[in-house]
Amino acid sequence: MSEAAMKLDIDPIAEAGKKAKGKRPQFFELEESERLMGILMAVVEELAVTRERLDTVERLLEASGGLDRKAIEDFHPDAEQARERGLMHQEYIARVMRILQQEREALEEAKQKGPEKTLEQVSEHLGNS
Repeated sequence: MSEAAMKLDIDPIAEAGKKAKGKRPQFFELEESERLMGILMAVVEELAVTRERLDTVERLLEASGGLDRKAIEDFHPDAEQARERGLMHQEYIARVMRILQQEREALEEAKQKGPEKTLEQVSEHLGNS
């Protein structure tokens, strides 16, 4: 979990699952294509932010002369660093898979309301998230 999230007592995995207000825009005819595009765009967004941050770190290190590439290649995280990375990976996967999580939740809600809840109603619910 990020230091800022810990200070504010925020659960980033729960935050990643929150639904947006309004209807979800649809660009493709098939729901499966929409799902895949949603996941792909989440990955693209995550990678873009990571590349920007990595570029910043590399420029700062190069300017200070504080690190060479061999040190990066030879680095092995200790137990606490590995734990932090594990949490970071969980948060990342939660953000990327958010669309599937929300669809599963909508289907669970429909099951609880009974068989009269149609697939069309579930799709409508997802479109409003």
